[in-house]
Amino acid sequence: MNAAASAAAPDQYVLTLSCPDKPGIVHAVSSYLFMTGCNIEDSQQFGDRDTGLFFMRVHFTAEGAGAGTGSGTDTTEKLRASFAAIGDSFQMDWQLHRADQKTRIVLMVSKFGHCLNDLLFRTRIGALPVEIAAVVSNHTDFAELAASYGVPFHHIPVTADTKAEAEARVLRIVEEEGVELVVLARYMQVISDDLCKKLEGRIINIHHSFLPSFKGAKPYHQAHARGVKLIGATAHYVTAELDEGPIIEQEVARVGHGVTPQQLVAIGRDVECQALARAVQWHSEHRVLLNGTRTVIFD
Repeated sequence: MNAAASAAAPDQYVLTLSCPDKPGIVHAVSSYLFMTGCNIEDSQQFGDRDTGLFFMRVHFTAEGAGAGTGSGTDTTEKLRASFAAIGDSFQMDWQLHRADQKTRIVLMVSKFGHCLNDLLFRTRIGALPVEIAAVVSNHTDFAELAASYGVPFHHIPVTADTKAEAEARVLRIVEEEGVELVVLARYMQVISDDLCKKLEGRIINIHHSFLPSFKGAKPYHQAHARGVKLIGATAHYVTAELDEGPIIEQEVARVGHGVTPQQLVAIGRDVECQALARAVQWHSEHRVLLNGTRTVIFD
């Protein structure tokens, strides 16, 4: 595509919503987009009979007709303002994002750096639609790794006495850097209930899927002792209930009787990287909608 064609390309947006399910929702949304000069590129919806909720994700383009011309930011705000009446009439929990706007994230890590390194690399090559605002760690092990990617590194030690202060520092970084998502890339500290509430729906964790079957230290060694045939990892939103938050993605690998505990650890690291990367990608592409203790994931 040449420069002129690129400049003329219409802006792209993603609208996500959830609300009590009733007739007319899809018609109202599609009619609104038509009347404002927008064109639907892709639309997905799901009605949950268990909860009575309706979920929808619409990817559309906007030429500016009806919404007003000007910068992308101007158009976004005008679209939000004009859609508000529809949102109110259906009691919608809705969000509107520019599709080309990258999600700003903070990565938190302790002493296991495989997920951190994987996310840094995927971001560098453009495989994830994110901007990494900072790396935060309670250790200094990965300061040089973060520096090699040009990402600011914050060493925030955590003890029982300083936990509240440490979390306050993390929250300041989130607010000052305009961070939309916090990723616990093997951050081995329990997040307080207060911080969980402040970052609700905006903080993702990765853990081995042996929880709760294999709790405590050395879960892969425990799994080896029990002769497991599948190992896995789960990426989920963080809630006050430890490792019980809504699940975003899971990945598994089949293993044979001859693998050692060390080989299980290595396989487990790869599985964790894959599950976490997909969860970060889907969240950043606005494909994940919360549905109580579960999630709705649109392709």
